Amino acid sequence: MPTELSWTEFRQAFGDLRALLAFRSSGLARKNRRRLRIGAGLVVVLTIAAIIGPAYANELLDGKRAGTFVALLPSFYLGFCLLSVVSAAASGGGREVVPREQAVAFPVSTTVEHLGALLMAPLNIAWFIQGWTILGLTAYVFGPHRLPLVIAPVLIWLFTATALAQVVGWMLEWIRRGQQGIIVARLIVGATISAVLSLILLQQITHLLDKSPTVQILLVEDYGAGGVWWHWLLGVIVLVAIGLGAVLLGTVPARLALHRPLREELRLESSRHQPRQNPGSDLAAMVRVDRSAIWRSVPLRRGLVVLALTPGLVAVAGNLRWGTITILPGLVVSGGALLFGVNSWCLDGRGALWRDSLPASPQLAFISRVVVLAEVLLVAAVVTIVLATLRAGTPTLGEAAALACATVVVIGQVVSTSMRWSVTRPFAVDMRSARATPAPPVVMAGYSARLAIWTTLTGLIFSGLAEVDWNYSVTFALPMLGWSVYRLSRTAKQWAVPEIRSTVIATVSS
Repeated sequence: MPTELSWTEFRQAFGDLRALLAFRSSGLARKNRRRLRIGAGLVVVLTIAAIIGPAYANELLDGKRAGTFVALLPSFYLGFCLLSVVSAAASGGGREVVPREQAVAFPVSTTVEHLGALLMAPLNIAWFIQGWTILGLTAYVFGPHRLPLVIAPVLIWLFTATALAQVVGWMLEWIRRGQQGIIVARLIVGATISAVLSLILLQQITHLLDKSPTVQILLVEDYGAGGVWWHWLLGVIVLVAIGLGAVLLGTVPARLALHRPLREELRLESSRHQPRQNPGSDLAAMVRVDRSAIWRSVPLRRGLVVLALTPGLVAVAGNLRWGTITILPGLVVSGGALLFGVNSWCLDGRGALWRDSLPASPQLAFISRVVVLAEVLLVAAVVTIVLATLRAGTPTLGEAAALACATVVVIGQVVSTSMRWSVTRPFAVDMRSARATPAPPVVMAGYSARLAIWTTLTGLIFSGLAEVDWNYSVTFALPMLGWSVYRLSRTAKQWAVPEIRSTVIATVSS
């Protein structure tokens, strides 16, 4: 008798999810658990600071530019939902509670998979930064008076938007796994991008944003600030009902999707590839293998496309200027590294044992991975830059130099940091799954925060240097590149140590 969507199944799913999370956490060392608790506490502190700080800044600044932010808040609320949808759709509905191979031994229902994906969806720095930005702007607009009543609808909306995004993500995954589903999914994505570009070119984005349904969230906040209790309570109940309804509704496409075969992944694993001519050197052979490992991986290929296109389209819609575009390469590069670079040896899987037995220098394998990681990040950054500069006009020499230097510098920073993490903190991950991540979700959240902070600061620095002569950007970039090269050389020496290399290989191939 099917019990997939019964209330008994749904109640039991919470217990199963707790057991699986306990299973995941049991494998953490004591110091890692302590770091996890510290990280969770830091998130809570930063969230409270993001609310209270701007609220009292409103009084200090006498509400300067608060009216401008009022007009932008509904657009920010809608943008958070849309970016959550893009993230969920690109990752196949969410993240896995346990890796696919490990889940074979456990009776994990599709409801547990859905709840786990929903729970893990916020575990990335992009989600937190967007959430903190929205909370901070809302608190600044309304001030400290009746702040809990104002913030409560925003917090509920963050949950509701994430739940709605998971529903869309599971639906798209269900389509992908159907007959001719890959073609249908690509047509849907292509039509969506075409529609967005058409709205941008026709200058209809602002008109549509003015009619956004998220304006109602702003009204609920205003009711709370004004003490209109009945209307505020009704609005909160509606938001909660939509969020809980989305959680329940998500179980349906999740069940349909997870009961279908992994069509795209299986097609890649069973496809044929014509042999090519022998490469001219050992390094060229390794580079060819590494490139194939990336571009034939479903999550990596899908994630890189989303990372390259989304920031560029947002920049085109926002009509960003050249000085602001310098921030985009850091966001794209850090996001690309989180797809595989932070644990780059996991791409080899069990093949790492065979690869390490080849009669080639270990340094060549390290150089190959660095070259491929850098070129993949460069391609993604260039696509974003090309899209972002379509409406930016003609740059000055200083602006062009600042953008080029920022791109090269953040690639150096991210590659050197990623390779160091790959050698010092390897993880065994099956990257064949469309929902796979190169490290556990909590570790990925820490990686994401550290990369985002450094790359964003670098982008802001070069944004300021874009206003001066070009040689300032070049002068500032050279020592930063030198530091990245130095860090890479230190990591290469670590990789050359047989004990360290064998630990990495044994881990990723297990």
